[in-house]
Amino acid sequence: MPLLRAKELVDVATKAQVSHALCDARLGDELRAALPACSTLKQVRYFNDSSAQGVEALAAARSSAFADVSTAADDTCLIAFTSGTTGKPKGTMHFHRDVVAICECWPRHTLRATADDVFIGSPPLAFTFGLGGLLLFPLSVGASTALIEKASPDLLLPAIAEYRASVCFTAPTSYRAMATHAGEHDLTSLRKCVSAGEALPAATRALWKAHTGIEIIDGIGTTEMLHIFISADEQHARGGVTGRPVPGYVACVLDDAGREVAPGTVGRLAVKGPTGCRYLADERQKNYVVDGWNVTGDAYKVDEHGDFVFQARTDDMIVSAGYNIAGPEVEGALLAHPAVAECAVVGLPDEARGQVVAAFVVLKDPAAASEALAHELQDFVKQQIAPYKYPRRVEFRDSLPRTETGKLQRFKLRQPS
Repeated sequence: MPLLRAKELVDVATKAQVSHALCDARLGDELRAALPACSTLKQVRYFNDSSAQGVEALAAARSSAFADVSTAADDTCLIAFTSGTTGKPKGTMHFHRDVVAICECWPRHTLRATADDVFIGSPPLAFTFGLGGLLLFPLSVGASTALIEKASPDLLLPAIAEYRASVCFTAPTSYRAMATHAGEHDLTSLRKCVSAGEALPAATRALWKAHTGIEIIDGIGTTEMLHIFISADEQHARGGVTGRPVPGYVACVLDDAGREVAPGTVGRLAVKGPTGCRYLADERQKNYVVDGWNVTGDAYKVDEHGDFVFQARTDDMIVSAGYNIAGPEVEGALLAHPAVAECAVVGLPDEARGQVVAAFVVLKDPAAASEALAHELQDFVKQQIAPYKYPRRVEFRDSLPRTETGKLQRFKLRQPS
């Protein structure tokens, strides 16, 4: 499946004024459908193309020598587009110095990979989680990467075994899906597993460690900040906790007035460091950077240990009958039930409560869906967390809406059917 459909291609090419495109020949129809509306796009070349005009043939005919382009540290190096978990993607600009900076911060101090490592994972290189994890970070230490065309959970496990991969980057949903099959493959080469992209449920962390013995390195990063800025290494990882700012960054939790809140109080995560948000021609810039802080749109609190604990996206916080309820906390409770494969929890309008907690659940055995199981899940959540947070609505689904990088699109679940 292509990462961008025709309309999205037009939006990205127009906003970033893209002039040159490289495209897999197998996805050529999508690009050709967008070309008439892409006024800035002047040159297109296709790879996996056996013709004389294919990238492979053209590259073979060129000299291996080339002249370096003279660039400054604060020249724009890349324009990365957000994945659209909350709506229309935004273009984020990053300088050459930003690319160097992210290799010196989290990878050096938290990941601590070596030249002998073999990286592997599922995030596309077009997104910053994959760009760092599968290209920039291994390149910065002289390591190698096994790039596989399809990295679904059922294909990623045998690829780890085949290429003797030692560092894996993928999303929480993949770790959960792979955990129970890990024993079917030789994973003895694997020593580090990194999760980002969305919150890592404590149940998923525990499940993966139970089946592999490996503690997941969790972290939060954003396309706006380029990569991970809060994390914990294997020795300091705790279930449900993201960690602390990595060297080079500072972070705090702010209230709606921009004041730092006391530990234990939920507020808006704000961060500063060597990278920062620069939206390309987007009014949303003024909401992201406030008084020098990058306000990420995530609701966090700082616990008694000084660690940052994710609560929800700020627009995913549910206010029901006066209570503030974090959807991911309810999701974590549901995921601990043996019948649940994956789930998403959102707030839906309710006349009596303002909002009601609604759970959309994918079962390991779809045939098990029943009203009785829905009640069982509700009672199970009441036993795991504060009873008032239980989902008053439970809806079974065959699948959940996700972006191409696997992130949940909760806003789609809040839309009327």
